Amino acid sequence: LNISNALLPLSGASLIISERADGYCSRVLRAQSNRKEGNSEFRLRVEGDPESYHPGSTYRVTVTAASPSYFRGFTLIAMKDGAEGDKDEDYAGNFQIIDEEETQFMTNCPPAVTESTPRRRTSIQVFWTAPPSGSGCVFLKASIVQKRIIYFQDEGLLTKKLCEKDTTDKPLLDCCACGTAKYRVTFYGNWSEKIHPKDYPRRANHWSAIIGASHSKNYVLWEYGGFASEGVKQVAELGSPVKMEEEIRQKGDEVLTVIKMKAQWPAWQPLNVRAAPSAEFSVDRTRHLMSFLTMLGPSPDWNVGLSAEDLCTKECGWVQKVVQDLIPWDAGTDSGVSYESPNKPSVPQEKIRPLTSLDHPQSPFYDPEGGAITPVARVMVERIARKGEQCNIVPDNVDDIVADIAQEEKEEDDTPETCIYSNWSPWSACSSATCEKGKRMRQRMLKAQLDLSVPCPHTQDFEPCMGPGCSDEDASTCMMSEWITWAPCSVSCGAGTRSRERYVKQFPDDGSICTLPTEETENCVVNEECSPSSCLVTEWGEWDVCSATCGLGMKRRERMVKMPPADGSICGAEVLEVEKCMMPECHTIPCLLTPWSDWSDCSVTCGKGLRTRQRMLKSPVELGECTEELEQVEKCMLPECPIDCVMTEWSEWSECNKSCGKGHTIRTRMVMLEPQFGGDPCPEAIQRKKCKIRKCNRGQGNSDEKKRRKEQREKRRSKQGRAEGNSEHPGCRMRPWSSWTECTKICGGGIQERLMTVKQKIKTAQLSSCKDRKEIRACNVHPC
Repeated sequence: LNISNALLPLSGASLIISERADGYCSRVLRAQSNRKEGNSEFRLRVEGDPESYHPGSTYRVTVTAASPSYFRGFTLIAMKDGAEGDKDEDYAGNFQIIDEEETQFMTNCPPAVTESTPRRRTSIQVFWTAPPSGSGCVFLKASIVQKRIIYFQDEGLLTKKLCEKDTTDKPLLDCCACGTAKYRVTFYGNWSEKIHPKDYPRRANHWSAIIGASHSKNYVLWEYGGFASEGVKQVAELGSPVKMEEEIRQKGDEVLTVIKMKAQWPAWQPLNVRAAPSAEFSVDRTRHLMSFLTMLGPSPDWNVGLSAEDLCTKECGWVQKVVQDLIPWDAGTDSGVSYESPNKPSVPQEKIRPLTSLDHPQSPFYDPEGGAITPVARVMVERIARKGEQCNIVPDNVDDIVADIAQEEKEEDDTPETCIYSNWSPWSACSSATCEKGKRMRQRMLKAQLDLSVPCPHTQDFEPCMGPGCSDEDASTCMMSEWITWAPCSVSCGAGTRSRERYVKQFPDDGSICTLPTEETENCVVNEECSPSSCLVTEWGEWDVCSATCGLGMKRRERMVKMPPADGSICGAEVLEVEKCMMPECHTIPCLLTPWSDWSDCSVTCGKGLRTRQRMLKSPVELGECTEELEQVEKCMLPECPIDCVMTEWSEWSECNKSCGKGHTIRTRMVMLEPQFGGDPCPEAIQRKKCKIRKCNRGQGNSDEKKRRKEQREKRRSKQGRAEGNSEHPGCRMRPWSSWTECTKICGGGIQERLMTVKQKIKTAQLSSCKDRKEIRACNVHPC
């Protein structure tokens, strides 16, 4: 390498950054010769520990020091494999600063990241966005400064090699498979307190009803980096699949099968107690992708699922089995960080992204080292049948064909008139030489195709068979699957038809043809009449779980009004159906409980209280002890209780405000507690009444007489106060009266107070005869 030494300060040490005339740094090297090799104190880590990167995806990159080590400075770069760093194209992806107080871009080497301030630290983190497709392998390299020692490793814990993820498993834009295939998807929930103990919600944990579809490349239910639709939002936040199902059905021919599975309460259940939820769906050449989602509840907006899983192979066949472990993803509609965070809508809405172990310290999946999240579920998709001529170039083995269903019997020959065939050959012998499942085949030849624009059907036909030596008992019996969900009604208003299918699970042992029907049709009515007063409703949803876990119960299903009557009248169509359902005999279940009752009313009519709900034990005690709780209590909050105004007692009436003639006297009271939350207001605080002492004498003499009497009253009061301080409180020594307080009003009648407090109490004094005193008098009684 051509290296020119340009010294950059880095927290007490220097890194040599090689630069060329064009301004690009080529490599971060040590500044001194005391380089340490093979050091394990420091580590560069990419969140989730991936072995490869997705082009354009963003990853969290951390550099950490193992305790008790620390580092003062660092430099982080990302270079393409084999590059020297002397040109712009040598650097791969882009770093993004998370905390500007911790990290910054290097001034003399813009593609690199370094520290912002020189101090001791044990970790830093930045975001790194992977380069576009075709960039090949990338090296993330870090150098560490500890005191004046610089650690740099081309291999080891400070260097991470990531290569571009192989994209050959991406959904094919065009599928070349022939015929159709039928699959069964099974969902195994592994979210449990044992595996994910942090903040695990014991009481309300569950998986919501699963909703999905087999669909074409033109429809996306959900995808990483996209925004959640309203249907996805309702699944993610409420666990409701109704809106999502409506969105799916509105896509028409872009969707082949709607996938639905019941909710699972609690989230984790042993398979010997209840079978894992499953559903069947079909795919064809144009609708060969499969997607689904289910909410992990309770949670802000967390889900698991598959997005556009391609079931078509490059060899023009159908995938036999798909098994994937699932980690939760965030729908971007709520900003909560824990299972039971309060609702906090994300404004603006964020993109769908997988949860990571470094999202938030309060997250139940948080790992300070950024390790991968333990999967919360597993999904298995298995092919159970194929129909029509299969054109994959890889020959099928016997087991593969026996696993598929036989061709459906047709009442009429659907061969186009433009296709000229020979007659079918006789059926071949069964491929099994013993009493085991095998296959047999017949063929015909295509003699001519008169119209090249019209495809001609298959020339080979297969069906399962049993080899010789089997018992003749029930040899002609064929075993059928359960009926698949009814297809939508053929009309959106009025009377129409709908159909459903099933398939042959086991053909007759004697090799005969199964004559049981594989499809049935029935009449359906979406609206009873198509008139201005009729309304448009959706198809019926799936039946809810039976209300009883054993014995006789009830189940219900709903549908929605899509369009109200045009004439503004009320929609008369039924939107709710209820029917009985029968579960296994109750005596087989040792702990059989009734459903929870409704929550009781709050224990208070206002403020904070409690409410309860109960359930009863239905199974006999002899079957074993039931440890399930029979009563639940939770807090409830009603509007605050009203608080009325509280007043003091009335004071004594004041002296008359005139010494002669007509006057008035007052009494007052004060507010002890203001009214709150709609309580009664405060009543009057002052009352007046008239008073008359004597008639007033006219003239100057009268004035002198008033003055003389006033002086006498003041003397009497002064003597009385001194006497009260001694004679009226035997056994007590009182302090003198305090000064009168300021008047509470400047006009209209206010009050003043003064206090006399106990200074010393003789031991023999009675408690009631020795206590503080208070006097109240009126003031500023003149009108305002």
